Amino acid sequence: MVKSTTFYSALLLAVSCLTNVEAIDKVTRSGRYLYTSSGRFYIKGIAYQEQGAVVPGADNSFLEPSTFIDPLSDSDGCSRDLPFLQKLGVNTVRVYSVNSSLNHDSCMSALSGAGIYTIIDLALPLNGSIDRDSPSWSTNLLDQYLETINVFSKYDNVLAYNVGNEAIISNTTDVAPYLKAAARDVKAYLNSISSSALVGYAAIDGDSTFRVPVANFLSCDPSNSNSSSTSIDLYGLNNYEWCGDSSFEAAYAGVEGDYAGYNVAAYFSEFGCITSPPRLWTEVASLFSSQMSDVWSGGVAFSYFPATSAQGQFGMVNISSDGTTVTTGDDFTRLQAQYGNVTSPPNTPTQGSSPVTYPSCPGQNSSFAASTTLPPTPNEAACDCIESTFGCAFEPPTSNYSAIVGALIDTACGLLGQAGATCDDIGGNGTTGVYGRLSGCDPTIKLSFTMNEWYQLNGMQPEDCSFSGNGSVNPLGASGTAAAVAAETSCIASPSATFTPTLPSGISTASSSSGSSGSSSSGSNGAAPLLGENQVLLGMLSVAFIGVASGIWTLL
Repeated sequence: MVKSTTFYSALLLAVSCLTNVEAIDKVTRSGRYLYTSSGRFYIKGIAYQEQGAVVPGADNSFLEPSTFIDPLSDSDGCSRDLPFLQKLGVNTVRVYSVNSSLNHDSCMSALSGAGIYTIIDLALPLNGSIDRDSPSWSTNLLDQYLETINVFSKYDNVLAYNVGNEAIISNTTDVAPYLKAAARDVKAYLNSISSSALVGYAAIDGDSTFRVPVANFLSCDPSNSNSSSTSIDLYGLNNYEWCGDSSFEAAYAGVEGDYAGYNVAAYFSEFGCITSPPRLWTEVASLFSSQMSDVWSGGVAFSYFPATSAQGQFGMVNISSDGTTVTTGDDFTRLQAQYGNVTSPPNTPTQGSSPVTYPSCPGQNSSFAASTTLPPTPNEAACDCIESTFGCAFEPPTSNYSAIVGALIDTACGLLGQAGATCDDIGGNGTTGVYGRLSGCDPTIKLSFTMNEWYQLNGMQPEDCSFSGNGSVNPLGASGTAAAVAAETSCIASPSATFTPTLPSGISTASSSSGSSGSSSSGSNGAAPLLGENQVLLGMLSVAFIGVASGIWTLL
C-alpha cells in the first residue's frame, strides 16, 4: 500500500511543473483515428470523480447520484492526486460533471503540465441532462453546455466534450435524435469559437441489435452529403465484458466485429469488470494491441475514487477523512503494471491515410426507432418572446421550484386533455421526428404555456391561473385564444430552424489561452508557446496553496 501527504504531493507536483514546461501536444482526429505529432494517439485513461449522493429506489435502478463534486475545481485534491495519476501512467482523465461557476485554472494547468488530457461530460445530475425517459433538447440544456464549454475553452488539454452518457438504452432509442441534435449544436458552437475539441458520446453496452445502430446513427449524415455537421467525433463504449483473466476471443472478439467498419474514433469510455475479482486488468494488453487497434483508440479505466454501482463497488484508492492522504489498493497496483507495459501500441495507419466518411443513417426497425429528423436548435430569443405574450404565467412563490415544474406540467396537460386539447406544442417525438413549437424552450416556459392554454380555454378567469398559487395573470399578455395564437406565431417564425448558437445573454467569453487539444480536422499539430519559468512557479504555488472549492457529480 502506498500513502502520501498533501505536502509530499505538492512537492512532486512542483517537480512536475518545473520539468514539463512545454505545452501539451495537440490531438487531432483523421477519419476513425486520433493522432498527435508523434503518430497514433491512444487514450490511456481513468475515470476521475468522487461519487455524489446516491438515493436508491425503483426510479433509480442505475444508482445515478443526485449531486456531484467537481474534481477539477479542487486545487488541493489535484495536487494530492497528480503524483498517483502519473504513477498510473495515464494520459487522460474522464470527468462526468463540472461546475462552470467555479475556477479550474490550477487543476487544468497541472494536468496539462503532466501531459494529461481531459474528457468532460457536459451533463449534470437530475435536470441537467437529456432524460432518457422524457427527452428534450431545450434552451436550459444548451445554455448549460455552452457555458461549460466557454469556461474550459481556454485550456489546451480538453480532448473532448461528451453530450451524454448512457442516455440511450434498449427501449429508449428514440432519444438518439435529441443527442444528435445536441452534438450538432455543440459542434457548431465549437467551430464558431475556433475550438478544436472533439464532440463525443459515451454509450451503454448491451445487445448489438440496438447498440450498433445507435453508434451508426450518431456518426451518420442524414443529408446524405458526406457532411460531418451532425456527427459525433468520438464514440465511447462503457464496456465491462472482460472479467477476471479472460481473453480477446471470449470478451472482445464480438465487439471488435460489431464496429469493424465504424467511421469515427472509438474508445472504451469505461472498462474494468468487478464481478470476477480480483481485477487483473489483463484486458489492457489486448486493448492496446493490433488485435483491437484497427477499431479502438484506447480506453478509460473505472474508477480512481470509490464508487458504488448496480454491479458493486469500484475504486482504486481511498482518501483519508481529512482529504490529505491517498492510500492505493491492489487494483491501482495491477493497473499501474498493465498500463506500464503499454509502451509501443500500433502506430498505423499514418495520419491522412484513413478515409473520412459520414454514411447514410440506419433505418428504423423493431430494435431501433430513431428518426433522422432532428429537433431544431433551441431558440432562447423566440422562447422569451413567446413567454411575454402569455396572459397567465408560472410565477412560483419560492425560488426552489425545480421539483414542482414537472408535476405542474402534468397537472396542466391533464386538465387540457380532459377538455379535448393537447400539449403537443411543448412535446416532441424522436421516432416520428415531430417536435412542438415550444419543444426547445425552458421547462418553466413550457409550464407557462400549458397554464396559459388552460386560462384562455376557460375564458381568462383569474382562478384558472392560480395552479395552487404558482400562476400569475399578466395584464399585458395576449387577450383571447386567437390573439394568443397570433402572438405566439409571430415569435416563432420557423420552429424547425437550425443555426449556430451563441452564449446566453450576460455571459462573457472566457479569456483564451492556447485553445483546446482535440481536433476533428486533419490539419497541422501546432503547439502553443512555451510557458516562462515564472509562470510555472506561480502555477505551482497556486496549486499547492489555493483552498478547496467544491461543487455538486453524476455517475450514469
